[in-house]
Amino acid sequence: MFATRFAPSPTGYLHKGHAFSALTALAAARAAGGRFVLRIEDIDATRVRPEFETAIYEDLAWLGLDWERPVRRQSQHLDDYHAALGRLEADGLVYRCFRTRKEVAEAMASAPHGPMEVFQGGPLPRAEEMRRLAAGEPFAWRLSLDAAARRLGGFGGLTFMEGEAEIAAKPELGGDVVLARKDVGVAYHLAVVVDDALQGITHVIRGCDLFEATHVQRVLQALLGLPAPVYGHHDLLLGADGKRFAKRDQSETLRSLREGGMSAADLRKELGFD
Repeated sequence: MFATRFAPSPTGYLHKGHAFSALTALAAARAAGGRFVLRIEDIDATRVRPEFETAIYEDLAWLGLDWERPVRRQSQHLDDYHAALGRLEADGLVYRCFRTRKEVAEAMASAPHGPMEVFQGGPLPRAEEMRRLAAGEPFAWRLSLDAAARRLGGFGGLTFMEGEAEIAAKPELGGDVVLARKDVGVAYHLAVVVDDALQGITHVIRGCDLFEATHVQRVLQALLGLPAPVYGHHDLLLGADGKRFAKRDQSETLRSLREGGMSAADLRKELGFD
């Protein structure tokens, strides 16, 4: 059955762009007679706030949306993500990266063939890795694109569907992405592919700012034997200044619009959903 989802992170109040994305996904589900799922992506405990999660439910209900219950909250399903990470580790597809963000940036800037746009490192020699682990140094788990390419026989035949168009996956756009780190536990790319598979999501409808993320997510799906949804990346809404809406734009949050007297019907009409 057709199933799509809206998966916000409770790190701020929803804005017009979120409303457009949620309404687009809901409209697609209704047109197909399918399922609309709300998922709360709250794995980043350093940034999420309970009041923002409460506001998500309030804002979407005010907007006229309904969704399946219970709502999946990522923070309650960390075992699912750790199990997937464990499989990747057992297959030699991830490595421990001890570099800080600053060190990663410096390594990219000083690459021998010119600055790299994305990071590709690799595991440390075993003895050095063991020394750092014994010293209690923090590390992140990174996907090894080199190992992934060997496992899959290269990326040449790996594709995903963008609507009716078949797109060649180019995971080099993301490099050796972080899949887990100490402060977050598990990172976005891994959690989202696990969730989409477990929740039976057949169509992922989201903003075009996440198009490049699809390439590495398609690799993870292939490595973990997970189904690949059909993707649809819509244009982003822009404000009067020509910039896309962001959570810091308090004047355009759904909460502020509602408090300012705008009705949900007026907002839906403005966004093209009469």
